[in-house]
Amino acid sequence: MRIICVDDEPLAVEDVLSVCRDLSSDVLVNGFTDVNEALEWIQSNPVDAALLDIDMPQMNGITLAAQIKKIKPDIIILFLTAYKEFAFDAFQVHPNGYLLKPLLPEILQKDLDYAASVHPQTAVPHIEARTFGNFDLLVDGELVTFKRARSKELLAYLIDRRGISASRKEIAAVLFEDESYDHNHQKYLDVIIRSLRDTLKEYGVEEIFYMERRGLRIIPEKISCDMYRFYKGDTEAIRLFRGEYLVSYAWASFMEEDMRFKSENNAY
Repeated sequence: MRIICVDDEPLAVEDVLSVCRDLSSDVLVNGFTDVNEALEWIQSNPVDAALLDIDMPQMNGITLAAQIKKIKPDIIILFLTAYKEFAFDAFQVHPNGYLLKPLLPEILQKDLDYAASVHPQTAVPHIEARTFGNFDLLVDGELVTFKRARSKELLAYLIDRRGISASRKEIAAVLFEDESYDHNHQKYLDVIIRSLRDTLKEYGVEEIFYMERRGLRIIPEKISCDMYRFYKGDTEAIRLFRGEYLVSYAWASFMEEDMRFKSENNAY
């Protein structure tokens, strides 16, 4: 289960994160003290449940819950507060639970179990590529750290090609732009490829990467990717696209323009 906690008190956030992490190894939790950061996260990431403080100066939890439900109508909302008097107002947004601080693990688990039975959660993808905005790769919800920025860019380029093989010369033209593909760049490309393979092997997902005589490619069927879902007409992926695609890489601008056109003209 993927959970976020929002509370304007940093110590309160840490307490809730600790309780959530102790529930199960399957729980992925992120904490926020800024409501706008929380809303931005929800716009771009899968979230099953939100644990919200009510009495917050920037935006109270009840208003925040209403905003969250506009983005993800089926999300589980649990209010956390030290004040019983907020209960009546809180139930105007139809939360799944109302928990008093300090938060007790057994009470939280009971409420989450009940809410999850009413709103079955979506499984975390084993391998997930996020291309809307900046590029990230996640394995079982964990962000992959690349040792070389060029290796990360190479993977993004191969994902962009959706399984079509790319020759080393084509890859060099993208990674090194106008520089000549001389002996030094050939050696450097070998280093980049080896670093990418080592990173994927470290995270146990080397099966997405395939080297053949013609060049390099990824196996798209093994990856959950927002761009792939967008082109299949997936309504959630279409909603998540905000006009930005692999923004760190200039070579991605052509695909970005195509996605913008399709989004603006409902041409999927």
